[in-house]
Amino acid sequence: MLIAAALMWTLHHGLPLGHLIDFPWNYLGVLPAAIGRVITVAAGNRFRQARTTFDAFRPGDASSLVTDGVFRFSRNPMYLGSLLLLSGWAVGLGTVSPWLVLPFFAMFTSIVQIVPEERALEARFGETYVAYRHRVRRWVGYN
Repeated sequence: MLIAAALMWTLHHGLPLGHLIDFPWNYLGVLPAAIGRVITVAAGNRFRQARTTFDAFRPGDASSLVTDGVFRFSRNPMYLGSLLLLSGWAVGLGTVSPWLVLPFFAMFTSIVQIVPEERALEARFGETYVAYRHRVRRWVGYN
């Protein structure tokens, strides 16, 4: 996420493809960023309450499958929160070019992080995870 934010800043300053949002309206970027932060904190707190890992590099170490709280609406609320934080950053920057990074962030996160996590969770929790995956969308919503 930090690399994506830095790339957005670099594009904004080096290749500002058009101005979208003027001062002071660009401060509205605080809203999606704040929502993203609330979602990531809520997800982290839910993992702590369940006493399971939220180490993105070791999903197979999960001791329980968390499907309540913010996980009722998104299988990946921490990544959703990160995307919202980046969206707020894009609004704050105010030009078109930072928005180009967001689809790549979502695709990269899905391919490199989410898909391997889902494989590990399915191997660990079997049909319980498969049922959850069919019920709740990867980013947000119900199937």
